[in-house]
Amino acid sequence: MGLMKEEPTTVLSAEQLQKFQTEGSVAVPNFLTEAEVESLRSSCYQLVDEMDPRIHTPTSFSTVGQEQAKSRYFLDSGDKVRFFFESEALDADGKLKVEKHFSLNKIGHALHWLVPEFKKVSFSDKMKATARQLGFISPAVVQSMYIFKQPGIGGEVMPHKDCTFLSTKPQSCIGFWFALEDVTVENGCLWYSPGSHKTTTERRFIRNPDKNGDLLIFEGPADPCDESKYVPMPVGKGTLVLINGQVDHKSAKNTSLKSRHIYTFHVIERHNTTWDPRNWLQPTPEMPFTGLYENSP
Repeated sequence: MGLMKEEPTTVLSAEQLQKFQTEGSVAVPNFLTEAEVESLRSSCYQLVDEMDPRIHTPTSFSTVGQEQAKSRYFLDSGDKVRFFFESEALDADGKLKVEKHFSLNKIGHALHWLVPEFKKVSFSDKMKATARQLGFISPAVVQSMYIFKQPGIGGEVMPHKDCTFLSTKPQSCIGFWFALEDVTVENGCLWYSPGSHKTTTERRFIRNPDKNGDLLIFEGPADPCDESKYVPMPVGKGTLVLINGQVDHKSAKNTSLKSRHIYTFHVIERHNTTWDPRNWLQPTPEMPFTGLYENSP
């Protein structure tokens, strides 16, 4: 009988944990191995290779224009693998102007469960150990995305807090964000406002109760944004960036000639918390939110 593989007990250093608690975000270099990075990139390439653009091109994604707020394709993507395009990759008729591998903004939102390579990384022993160090008692992975930041057209991500979109009471969301290639200021690295996770928000992105309007709307006042407080976070390939759900963060448009591929998923606490029933994302009978500790790759 083979020995059971033991889950690592320490992934984050004391200094990394302290920085995360103080600033709301921290970079953990070399978290993913070269093999893990390559498996995610190769799997994504295959997904795009097999995707028929004629089925998906009407739906673009932007945090600036919020086109997805009108889209049933977006609203129903929580338990599926769906493709969202850069606005600049489409012509006036919704047809691709560029080769499909260079047209996508992101793929979401159930890669972590439906695609084996992403599931293997998302539910690895390293992830479970990291969640334990962060204090999670009963964590669940609620969504995942592959974000491309295409050369020249990779869209700007406006300042926001992730808990605006993935709210629990009390707030518990943490983003696990992985660099799948070197991330620089030039190709659209993350910027965050250290300590801003200590400022709560009433801003929510919710399902619109008014059935005559857009499917999704923002509710609550916009958060104040002091651009002078943001600092860049350029990181190397394989780095994990942890992002507290209440920390203000953003990224600029990619105007460089290099892409900025990343994989990210979000974890919430289920113990003594309540998932906001107004959230745009809701669990489904086909795919309830997936427990991190009790599921294996």
